Amino acid sequence: MSKFTLALVAGASAAVGAASTAALLGMGSSKKNIPSQTVTTTTTVGTSPTGTAPPLPVPIRRLDDPKAPFVPPVDPAGLFQYGFPGPVNDVRNAASLTSSYDRRTKNPHWVAEHITPASLLMRNGDRRHSAFEEDQAIPEKFRAKLKDYFRSGYDRGHQVPAADAKWSQEAMNDTFALSNMCPQVGEGFNRDYWAHFEDFCRRLTSYYPSVRIVTGPLYLPKRDPVDNKWRVSYEVIGHPPNIAVPTHFYKIIYAEDGKTGGNVSLGAFVLPNDKISNDKPLADFEVPIEAVERASGLDFVSLLPPARRKRLCQEVSCSVIVKEYDQRQKQMTTPPPAKGLPSPSQR
Repeated sequence: MSKFTLALVAGASAAVGAASTAALLGMGSSKKNIPSQTVTTTTTVGTSPTGTAPPLPVPIRRLDDPKAPFVPPVDPAGLFQYGFPGPVNDVRNAASLTSSYDRRTKNPHWVAEHITPASLLMRNGDRRHSAFEEDQAIPEKFRAKLKDYFRSGYDRGHQVPAADAKWSQEAMNDTFALSNMCPQVGEGFNRDYWAHFEDFCRRLTSYYPSVRIVTGPLYLPKRDPVDNKWRVSYEVIGHPPNIAVPTHFYKIIYAEDGKTGGNVSLGAFVLPNDKISNDKPLADFEVPIEAVERASGLDFVSLLPPARRKRLCQEVSCSVIVKEYDQRQKQMTTPPPAKGLPSPSQR
């Protein structure tokens, strides 16, 4: 996909239909009462209900008599007495990441991380001591579950990789919550090209003292070969089907020069959630940040003055280094050392 095509696609809109069947929604003939759960959230629009009666409608002026107030006969905001519909951002602030969760797709909107030369040199975390887990801070009915990925054919793809959080075991454990995961094609992508791309991000700390990265899913339209119209189509996995499989993934890279008010080298990349040949140049996936913003509905650099912006791929060579996944996989599946004994790297 060319950069022009991606920009066009990112700006396109598409209507997505849904088959409202009881089987698809996981609704049986019997209903169970599910206890309500409390979770700290941040609303994106409106104001959350306070438990008090809704305010009276705001008086407006009558056109025939500007001096006489007129009270509308309806109060749409009265809905808030029953609860705030949303949308709601389940914002998570963990040791190694900050994220916003999308309850509709059961994937994150975005996940942000920060890596430095010092953080990558520390080796206090071991992924063999970590385990995938559901995010208990998200209400049960909106939560991605371990069973949803079981035999789905997709990897539980880290958005913030565990390898970026070796500086502490807690930090590494944070990356294994399913709120940091999206369904990703395994062989040829998550275990290969995507992993090489993550390694590229880490290697940037050889040139920059501070690197910030935002990663997330995209659901891009494609042209229907039959009627030539653009449509959004993606698979849904789970039991019942409820986790969207992204069509693409993005990374926004902020490589900071470390100076107060200094320059930031920016890079935006969009990769398809599919097998990618290891000889594919990374630069082929570079896109304008504005294209990712239009496609995701997110804003990444609104507070960064243009004078401080530089293009990352003009500052460094944007290329991946292919590493053998089999060797990494062998290291990851090796049993952890017994407690009290040093790991092989520490001996």
